[in-house]
Amino acid sequence: MIWSFVLLGQALLFYFILTHRSRSKRDPPLDKGVIPWLGHALEFGKDAFKFLNRMKLKHGDIFTVRVAGRYVTVLLDPHSYDTVINDSDSLDFTRYAEVLMDRIFDLRLPHHQPAKVNALMKKHFLGGNFAALNCTMSRHLQASLRAERQNQKDWKDGELFSFSYSLLFKVGYLTLFRGEQNNNSTDPSSVYEEYKKFDGLLTKMARGTLKPEEKRTAQGVRRRLWELLAPAGLTEDSGSSPWLCDYRRLLQEGGADEETQKKAVLMQLWATQGNVGPAAFWLLGYLLTNPEALAAVKREFSRISERKTVETSPLDRPMDTPVFDSALDETLRLTAAPFITREVVQEKTLNMANGQEYLLRKGDRVCLFPFNSPQMDPEIHDEPQKFKYDRFLNQDGSLKKDFYKRGRLLKYYSMPWGAGTNGCVGKQFAINTIRQFVYVALTSYDLELCDPNARMPAVDASRYGFGMLQPEGDLPVRYKPKNTN
Repeated sequence: MIWSFVLLGQALLFYFILTHRSRSKRDPPLDKGVIPWLGHALEFGKDAFKFLNRMKLKHGDIFTVRVAGRYVTVLLDPHSYDTVINDSDSLDFTRYAEVLMDRIFDLRLPHHQPAKVNALMKKHFLGGNFAALNCTMSRHLQASLRAERQNQKDWKDGELFSFSYSLLFKVGYLTLFRGEQNNNSTDPSSVYEEYKKFDGLLTKMARGTLKPEEKRTAQGVRRRLWELLAPAGLTEDSGSSPWLCDYRRLLQEGGADEETQKKAVLMQLWATQGNVGPAAFWLLGYLLTNPEALAAVKREFSRISERKTVETSPLDRPMDTPVFDSALDETLRLTAAPFITREVVQEKTLNMANGQEYLLRKGDRVCLFPFNSPQMDPEIHDEPQKFKYDRFLNQDGSLKKDFYKRGRLLKYYSMPWGAGTNGCVGKQFAINTIRQFVYVALTSYDLELCDPNARMPAVDASRYGFGMLQPEGDLPVRYKPKNTN
């Protein structure tokens, strides 16, 4: 028995030697927390925005924290972000992405080729296929809304987040995973119901904090989604979208077997559908709870409706909507909260915009959190907690791009889409989808709050770092198609 204690003591001593760390003069401020190994992991995971604000007040715009045995250097000065975003030699994006793929999707790609995947995405979401993709989305959106309001004459009660997320998920699923013909018999509602269970566990999967029962649930939901998505992308003749067929072809060329392809398709389902529905909810919610903003967007949409033709929806075509665009940008400023994370693969001297230099150690991680700064920085955005639909408009109605910090013009004044080579390729497609959805919701429906004095629900603080935030509750609304008695 005594030898067990001796071995345990030696193991603890060896562990302490390996993980002990003190700050050198060249390092950023170091805050290890009071709990050995775990450090600040609990507080970081519970509410990253609150925790990082506390660290910023204590240490400034750059600091290193211990999180579950890892050391993470957090940079919160947007003037200095390019030193991280533009360095692909010392800082690597793919390693942490591969960790998350394994934890969340049980996915290990044999020959991961992010450059080829990015090129494929650009081909479909930015290239010549974009117009066709947008038209397919528009038709599915209109069909889904027609089905929703079929035979409806009276007011119908609902919850805005559930309505927005479920409808746009189904539209996106049909557009990107089933394509034009939709010959496959899988019901989008069945996919959505399983997906919501999966999405509810996603942050715990990413952090490796699932309880045993939750782990079993996650494994079961993943398996059901793999089977529901299994036929997707096999051939275009079966009704699958050209994008998904090309993606699965790329996986096959990289040596991925059928099982791996199923897991990769689930990853793309979350990547493409996890943010649009929540973003549309927040935008509609902010408009409904801000009458002045709602009236301004409706006036702009009304002018667009006057130019509507019999053959097409007005938003099928490129359209100048500066008021809507500003309201959307403001919504994303308030609710888009991804981490931008890199692995330090070789020692790097980080040159701050203020002239200071810090050493980034090999094996550490670097994290930018644009939600903290620039998006919620009061020096950049006056009253940052408040929704101002015209924040991104100049007095002449043009897009406002000039924002300042410490007297210097900012390159990054809001970063909901990321930046650099890892910026969101599907940005314009997502904007078009949200614009069309909000347009139809406000021009084809009478839509109002069940309680005229209702306020927006609080955010789920555990979602910081994972794209669009989600609400803790919902926003009760009622709606009916216009021109009904």
